[in-house]
Amino acid sequence: MSELKLFAGNANPDLAKAVAKHMKIPLGEASVGRFPDGEIEINILENVRGTDCFILQPTCEPANDNLMELLLIMDALRRASAQRITPVIPYFGYGRQDRKAQPRVPISSKLVSNLITTAGAHRVLTMDLHAGQIQGFFDIPVDHIYTNPVFINYFKQKKLKDVVVVSPDAGGVERARAFAKRLDYDLAIIDKRRTSPTDADILHVV
Repeated sequence: MSELKLFAGNANPDLAKAVAKHMKIPLGEASVGRFPDGEIEINILENVRGTDCFILQPTCEPANDNLMELLLIMDALRRASAQRITPVIPYFGYGRQDRKAQPRVPISSKLVSNLITTAGAHRVLTMDLHAGQIQGFFDIPVDHIYTNPVFINYFKQKKLKDVVVVSPDAGGVERARAFAKRLDYDLAIIDKRRTSPTDADILHVV
């Protein structure tokens, strides 16, 4: 069995350190900086030849910077002869752009999936994707983890009364319904109309 190493970019170093501490392994040594013109500079500072490398890097805001860091770290590890590379992406940026909602727009999550695969990923570990279909955008295995069991256990311990689970839009109804059913809570659905990428109108609540 190959040695396991955990690396991280700048997206959430505290989370990476906490995971490394929990796993009782040191966080991999890498320099993730910037050149004067803003380009990202990656330097892996230890031998990774033949190792099993995980990269903990959510592609949250700033999404473009964090995504590019992830891609470059993977490329550096691949060129350093890592045996296997697995990006761990707790928040999958561009996940909401998973279909053509109108003419002449990209399917951005498919493009991001292609970039991650091309950069050298052998497997992807992510959680709570905006749409399960994104798993099919990858030509490599995807481990899609759900946080529902953790939250369900938490709310069961709270023993709350008269609780309503609210889905913010039609896309979240399936997840909200499953959550409400497991806890025997009521369910409400918001009828929302998006007027721009950042704004939405709430018509009514069902």
